[in-house]
Amino acid sequence: MNKSIHADALNIKKLIREAEALSDEAMMACAKLKQAMIAARQNPNVPIDTGQRAIMRLTHAEQQAMGMSTSLLRVHDELSKVARIYAGGEGGIPTDIPAAALSELAPSSELENALI
Repeated sequence: MNKSIHADALNIKKLIREAEALSDEAMMACAKLKQAMIAARQNPNVPIDTGQRAIMRLTHAEQQAMGMSTSLLRVHDELSKVARIYAGGEGGIPTDIPAAALSELAPSSELENALI
């Protein structure tokens, strides 16, 4: 295998994993924020509907983060296919992503319409 192709493949492998990790971190940060928001409004001095729109918008952001994560899985899957062709599959275990992980469960436009 060409040294340049090998170097590019290693760099792309590192970068896709970084992007996937950042996507996961964004989802975790949203989950922590939602937990704190819901806990704060459980205070007896705060009306129960306080922050409802903010929680709805955060839920929308979480769904967008999940969409990004799914898209990154698709990118990873495509890059794995390219690597098998051009990098010869050397130097690592191939990434096999199940088709179910690459499919979307519900279009995000449904939630977008609910927020408008």
